Amino acid sequence: MRASFAAAALVVFLITAAPKPAPFRPVPATAVASDSLIRPGEGHFAHLWQLTFGGQNAEAYWSHDGRKLIWQWSGEEWPCDQQYVMDLATGARTRVSTGRGRTTCGYFHDRDQRVLFASTHAGGDSCPPNPDMSQGYVWPLYSTYDLWSARPDGSDLRQLTDHAGYDAEGTVSVDGRWLVWTSKRDGDVDLYKMKLDGSGLTRLTHSVGYDGGAFFSHDGKRIVWRTHRTDDSAANATFHTLLAQDLVKPSKMDLWVMNADGTKPRRITDKPGASFAPYWTPDDRAIIYASNYENPRSRNFDLFLVPAAGGEPVPVTRDPDFDSFPMFSPDGRWLVFCANRGGRVPGETNVFLAEWRR
Repeated sequence: MRASFAAAALVVFLITAAPKPAPFRPVPATAVASDSLIRPGEGHFAHLWQLTFGGQNAEAYWSHDGRKLIWQWSGEEWPCDQQYVMDLATGARTRVSTGRGRTTCGYFHDRDQRVLFASTHAGGDSCPPNPDMSQGYVWPLYSTYDLWSARPDGSDLRQLTDHAGYDAEGTVSVDGRWLVWTSKRDGDVDLYKMKLDGSGLTRLTHSVGYDGGAFFSHDGKRIVWRTHRTDDSAANATFHTLLAQDLVKPSKMDLWVMNADGTKPRRITDKPGASFAPYWTPDDRAIIYASNYENPRSRNFDLFLVPAAGGEPVPVTRDPDFDSFPMFSPDGRWLVFCANRGGRVPGETNVFLAEWRR
């Protein structure tokens, strides 16, 4: 009996004394150390790495295990955005979209076994035409966008929406139960949610104006999104004129938060210019996002933090050009974002990884 007890105690000691494995460090060998690109005032960045090089790289979002990213890229190989997955252990990338049409807004779901994205490929192999900018800077709401799901290697492609009109900007709750996305199906541009099997379809927003770019909080109880709501009749008339052309002008947007069932919507930013690309901090107490409110007529977007209850934004980035699409890693130790800094040509946008200093 004593021998058995001693053996059991030894096993317990060995288990508790064994060193814990170091946390995964998502810096592949292909990344380039870029601390020289950290600007004065960017005190949250302990270190910085550049993950992509060349073309237009945007909307890089983490897998749930923190070991991969999905993002969209266009360049010499593909004339308009396609979806790629990057293995952060090796830097290897895999195209997961079809290579036809245009895609946007990739996102991991189903315990990282699948990826979600919007694509126009069912409406034609070619890139859809660029919007007419004679009416000012506008975003196109391509009517051939639908939501699709595939495995992270691009196989087993499945269509999730099949509705005339824009369906895009989809993300999934952390527990995998709900999909939230933007749709024009009822004539406006609103947020909807449903389960991944198509059941439980619910319209979440009802006010005139564009609603998009939504993300669930980590606990699944709230949604943050971007919108522009106004009682100004002239502004709403302009909105409807552009919407009839499948266009929206994003020059004025603020961030709002609501319950996940669409109740109790409330504004959390009220600044000039456009605030967009919101994401929750790991504790769900604040929102990190991009805005040009300090110079609303410029492309100088910086990242800011604002309490989820609302308040004055605190700057995170201070680069004189474009910083956007921030997302914290699941463990909160890293921030991925997209920026023009360090580009080889003006306007080039790349994916950056920052080690976050609290």
